Amino acid sequence: MILTEKPNNKPVYAGLWIRTWAMLIDSVLIMILTLPIINAIYGEQSKDGYRYFLGSWDFLISYVLPAVVVIVFWIYKSATPGKLYTKLTIVDAKTGEKPSIKQFIIRYLGYYISLIPLGLGFIWIHYDKRKQGWHDKMAGTVVLEEKPVSEKGLDKS
Repeated sequence: MILTEKPNNKPVYAGLWIRTWAMLIDSVLIMILTLPIINAIYGEQSKDGYRYFLGSWDFLISYVLPAVVVIVFWIYKSATPGKLYTKLTIVDAKTGEKPSIKQFIIRYLGYYISLIPLGLGFIWIHYDKRKQGWHDKMAGTVVLEEKPVSEKGLDKS
């Protein structure tokens, strides 16, 4: 995929709000996928607000299935459906190329680290000059708006 450049040859890093919009789209799609399965397995028990963990199927459907779906989308499209809709793509922070599977896995696990301290790792996107969240920094990735990046790699400024 060829990305475009701004006139000054710098990549356009995706900011917090467009990435939040993409994440909300992805969250709704994941719920549409997982909730009917959980309800089919656990029935009314799944609607009990006092239980946070229903069993091993709950773990597989609520945590493992979304992780697999997201990572598979990243591997094949360098984006989730929400990022595709908002025209964002994940690239290697040094080269501007598609990240490795290892980077994608680290990035996904980094979501949990970014979330734990009151979402500070995600809020960090707003203040970082390359718009990287902690999960991006851990994985060595950046999220770009679909615009061309030079063949020389990404600007590190």
